[in-house]
Amino acid sequence: MNQIAIAADVNALALRVDDDGVAWLVFDGPGKLNLLTASVMKRLDDLLEEVGQGVRAGRIRALILRSGKEGTFIAGANIDEIAAVTEPGEGQMKAALGQAVFTRVSRLGVPTIAAIDGVCLGGGTELVLTCSHRLASDRKETRIGLPEIMLGILPGFGGTTRLPRLVGLSNALPLILTGKPVDAKKAERIGLIDERVPTPALYPRARALALSLASGQPYARKRKQPLTGKLLDTGLGQRVVLQQARKQVLKETRGHYPAPLKVLEIMPKVLSASVDEALRIEARALGELIVTDVSKNLIHVFRLNEAAKKPPVAAAPRRTARVAVLGAGVMGGGIAQLLAYRGFTVRMKDIKAEAIGLGLKHARDAFNKAVTRRRLDRRAAERMMQRISPTLDYSGFGAVELVIEAVIEKMEVKQSVLREAESKAAPGTVITSNTSSLSITEMQTALARPADFCGMHFFNPVDRMPLVEIIRGARTSDEAIATVHAVARKLEKTPVLVNDGAGFLVNRILAPYLNEAGWLLTDGATIESVDKVLVQFGMPMGPLRLLDEVGLDVSRHAGRVMYEAFGERLRPAPALEALEKGRRLGKKGGLGFYKYENGKEKEVDAAIYLELGLKRGFRQASDTEIQERAVFVMINEAARVLEDGIVATPGDVDLGMIMGTGFPPFRGGLLRYADAAGLRHIVSRLEHYEKKFGERFTPAPLLKRKAEAGRTFYGAG
Repeated sequence: MNQIAIAADVNALALRVDDDGVAWLVFDGPGKLNLLTASVMKRLDDLLEEVGQGVRAGRIRALILRSGKEGTFIAGANIDEIAAVTEPGEGQMKAALGQAVFTRVSRLGVPTIAAIDGVCLGGGTELVLTCSHRLASDRKETRIGLPEIMLGILPGFGGTTRLPRLVGLSNALPLILTGKPVDAKKAERIGLIDERVPTPALYPRARALALSLASGQPYARKRKQPLTGKLLDTGLGQRVVLQQARKQVLKETRGHYPAPLKVLEIMPKVLSASVDEALRIEARALGELIVTDVSKNLIHVFRLNEAAKKPPVAAAPRRTARVAVLGAGVMGGGIAQLLAYRGFTVRMKDIKAEAIGLGLKHARDAFNKAVTRRRLDRRAAERMMQRISPTLDYSGFGAVELVIEAVIEKMEVKQSVLREAESKAAPGTVITSNTSSLSITEMQTALARPADFCGMHFFNPVDRMPLVEIIRGARTSDEAIATVHAVARKLEKTPVLVNDGAGFLVNRILAPYLNEAGWLLTDGATIESVDKVLVQFGMPMGPLRLLDEVGLDVSRHAGRVMYEAFGERLRPAPALEALEKGRRLGKKGGLGFYKYENGKEKEVDAAIYLELGLKRGFRQASDTEIQERAVFVMINEAARVLEDGIVATPGDVDLGMIMGTGFPPFRGGLLRYADAAGLRHIVSRLEHYEKKFGERFTPAPLLKRKAEAGRTFYGAG
């Protein structure tokens, strides 16, 4: 870190003492967020020594920790400093140093109060755990959590030790193992904070509490732990909680992520040891985790996510508060619900009253689910639902600032609908299409204002899939791109800017993967073996199960579009072509490669082999061949995507594939995985399969050039 940065970090923390002996430690770093860099931690240590001297001299009677920034407390440690650790001993030492600084707070001998206003994550949460009391503002931005697990490590500045002691193991494990923060209301309910305070009153209340405690007044904590919670925090109850948590972790991660398993491994010792010994165990575990490939890959993914939050163009976005959605199907209803959930006013149009009814039902079901999961209360859900107003005509379109078209995937239909919507909308309205495969540039030819048009491709289900592809057509303006990017961010989606081209980014790379699964079946592999191997690799579901999920009719249409665009290398596999003769629709029809009952997968439908003319297992491919054929064709296509200029960087590919398909984050993304596997090895295996199976395995020119030069996707050149 350079001298200017060190000076800025030193000035990011100040101490003042009131005349009545209340000391205030104020975090106010140079950026938007307060971060616990190494220099900030050194400054904190020095100031806590000063506080300790004041306590011993009788000048300081209480300490309050607060932020100088409105709406944010402390966002955690500096990610670059975590990434820079390469030796377990170094990681253990840095964790021990951080623990020692924070432990100073708990041993000052006077009341210590954290006044939390806004985001409090990672090291920020670990710091407030050392305080004797914690208050938090009731603003919606207030979130308290320990997201370290999402970086492949565990809370190593005392969080793994102190949180279970404060709130009980059954409440602590979900925060530690998922990394998901809680709002102030839940934090109060589980005992993570003592009081939830109206935002304007937070600091006056903290000061009043400090004076009261310093005067020896007793403080009655509100939390009343239910009987079930008390039972779960006994020795036997803790063993049950840990056993169930391990089962859940293995079910969700299949053992690919070492950090949650390490938490569960050390937790019995952490709970039974003294605090000092527990902290040593915690620091040692962090040192082991921080140097793993998984941690480095997850940090890589974190950086990609942070980069995606920044505007991809210099233009300023237009103000957008009112949005129209054209088409009230599953996608239209899902998009409308998400917009309403995030504060937009929504006009949802369709030409049929029945479709409007279904779209509204889809939105209401999503809100009801949020209420059931306690993400919303019933009153808030009703208010949000009322933001969606249905219409069978274009009334109200003159007032919207953004239009999202989500009608049937037919070019002539989309062009007609878009042309009509443009004529009803005010000049300056940005118009988008949710198309998954059709050309944005071709759609622009139907519009009078093509500069205000681009693609905005959501993924299904809209409320769960984080990716939005923002597709630039040949005549799209930077202002339109900036506007749609800003909306995507307000929706809390991950936007990736993509240039127009068949399949755009995700579907183009996914198409050869799904098609190769069909070729593997044609070559004699079983449905079970293909899906099992790719799930073991880390995909959220196997490719054949994914085809069922998407819908076999939809998949067939997409396959034809890709074949027409890219020719022989994407010729549909015979096994997939044969599906057209039957009536299998996949999950939505109850029958595809698998059988489904009430929407739940039951088993492979063995009759499909005879139906498709396949000989099950006559040439069973090895697990290695299945994985290589399926994954390496994706890498090969990704190289072509880069060479064609569909996206700008390998990071765009990796973020799109992780957020759009669930490509395993622990591998860092498709092209980061390719670099780790070795491009020369991948090209060699592609050439091997090319000789056996034909041109769909011909190495992409960019991939071959990099391999021959000994370069990587993320390296120079």
